Amino acid sequence: MTRADQDVERPQRGLSRKHGDITRAAREVFGRVGYLMASIDMIASEAGVSTRTIYNHFDNKEHLFAAVVTESSRRVVQAHEAIIERHLSDVTDAETALVELARTWVRPLPEFVDHFAIVRRINAEHDHFPRELFEAWQEAGPRRVQRTLAARMAAMHDRGLLRAEDPHFAAHHFAVLLNATLAARARDAGRELGEAELDEVAEEVVRAFLYGYLPPAER
Repeated sequence: MTRADQDVERPQRGLSRKHGDITRAAREVFGRVGYLMASIDMIASEAGVSTRTIYNHFDNKEHLFAAVVTESSRRVVQAHEAIIERHLSDVTDAETALVELARTWVRPLPEFVDHFAIVRRINAEHDHFPRELFEAWQEAGPRRVQRTLAARMAAMHDRGLLRAEDPHFAAHHFAVLLNATLAARARDAGRELGEAELDEVAEEVVRAFLYGYLPPAER
């Protein structure tokens, strides 16, 4: 590498580090106070940079949020798609496979704590949250996961393991039933659920789901 190349690379590395500092700080602030209450000043303080530096990288708070949630969702999607493929790629028994999937799914992914803090804030602010940002998050995250799940449910339908004429609706139904039940049980308990309780949620949800989706001969 020539001296000229090194001179070009140094500022590029510096810009990359600054960009990373900003997005990490933004994840923390958006997860802590939500999109509506967050400000560029708060994020700059968290990142240890000036507001001018942030505006050199992002046009405004909306642009920064979209960049943060899209990148964060991409990594979470990859993790969830891997879970789906692991449990549903070669199914011989629908109940066993879906229970194992649900047991894995209800457990937190500690490496994505900041992301799920943002998701909780999005849900809490839903009535006042910018629609364009909500759609961007849905398309970058939940809908991609549901499409992967739907593809696996379509394969199970084709093999006679599920009765899912509309696999996209079935995938949506499964995800909503699992997430809503988990949230309700945790809210009622007033604490994080234990391992046995998480397994119980997974098993109850799969039984309820299969009541509507098992072929008659399998019931």
